[in-house]
Amino acid sequence: MLLKEASSSLTKSQLAHLGAGEVGYIRKMKSDEVSRCFPEAPEIDPTLDLWALFAADGTPILLTDNRSSTFFKAAEDDLTTVSLH
Repeated sequence: MLLKEASSSLTKSQLAHLGAGEVGYIRKMKSDEVSRCFPEAPEIDPTLDLWALFAADGTPILLTDNRSSTFFKAAEDDLTTVSLH
């Protein structure tokens, strides 16, 4: 409830920056989604399970085929992680 109450008094800009530098999220991705978030990524085998780490504001940080790597990178960057499904 606290987040809901806080979000009603925050501007869209403030809400977008909530958790910046402190929170990152991990999400499983399909190869066809990669070019949208990681335009510099090479062609990727569509059978690979991919994992991505993003900053709280959605900025892509890491793309890997090893889920553990996302947690190591987040720890290295002092980010608290959450997983999105």
